[in-house]
Amino acid sequence: MFRHDTLEANTGEVAVPDAEGPVLRQLVAYLYTLQAPQLSSLAPQLLAAADKYGVSALKARCEQLVAAQLSVETAAATAVLAIRHSCTSLRQAAVNFIKANAFQVMTTQGWADAVRTQPEDVVTLGQLLADLPAEARSLPEKEKNSRLIQAAKEDAVTELQTLLAAGADVGATDEDESGWTTLHWAANKGHENATRCLLEGGAEVDARTSGWQETPLYRAAYNGHEAVARLLLEAGAEADARNKTKSTPLLVAAEKGHVAVVRLLLAATPYHSARNQWGRTPLHYAALNGHAEAASVLLEAGADRTTRDNQGKTPLDFARENNNQQMIDMLR
Repeated sequence: MFRHDTLEANTGEVAVPDAEGPVLRQLVAYLYTLQAPQLSSLAPQLLAAADKYGVSALKARCEQLVAAQLSVETAAATAVLAIRHSCTSLRQAAVNFIKANAFQVMTTQGWADAVRTQPEDVVTLGQLLADLPAEARSLPEKEKNSRLIQAAKEDAVTELQTLLAAGADVGATDEDESGWTTLHWAANKGHENATRCLLEGGAEVDARTSGWQETPLYRAAYNGHEAVARLLLEAGAEADARNKTKSTPLLVAAEKGHVAVVRLLLAATPYHSARNQWGRTPLHYAALNGHAEAASVLLEAGADRTTRDNQGKTPLDFARENNNQQMIDMLR
């Protein structure tokens, strides 16, 4: 600007009306030091300034910072920012994120603000979101849902995202497995990434199978998948949801001896002595199957060692029947 016949050269000043003080300081500091900015909260504004003044390396660094902050609330603004400033990698990251979380993103205030203030960019975003693989767009609904279930079984997150964006039903059920949903399959197999993707895609966290009336949390507890169980609980899963036999996730975790899941569920429920249709508690099953550590954790949480099942047996009775001295000593 200073080297040519411009207003800035004539006045010796450069006016930057569209960058606030902190952003301008970061921009000038980079020009002198070539050190990447440390204030990630300013990355979106600094990206716009770097684009305007042609500081390509700084712009690329800001793209990375903004992409790392992607969330349901910021996704729309991030996509619009990327479109407006021709940020290819950031635009793709935002589009992929929105495809995987379409319902949640489109119900946020961030999406509403983008529609209201940048409608042309939102139209462009809509076109990008619709740019799905031709194969996915043309699949019959039943085939989409079938593939979605298979992707959940295999932890194929990219396939899940593509199919959900193409209109597959996140609540689709597997007819061959008593009505298991995609989330049941992901939870049953311990697929943490697929579980997160499905939850973000709107999967019903407490969906029931048509046969045993089991929730995804029950399947995760049955197989000892602590990380998935934690995700489901954080998403609002009912810790004490009972299946057809009135068994809870805690009961089945104790029955199988999955101590980490037992600890996790005990932190989420006060019903550590809940009885199933046979009158048995989690402690009964820990004793019956010789899971000493699970029994110890239950006792520490306050499980009732005197509860009798429908046959009048206590956990101690089961320990004695199995001649398990460690368990007997613990339950006396």
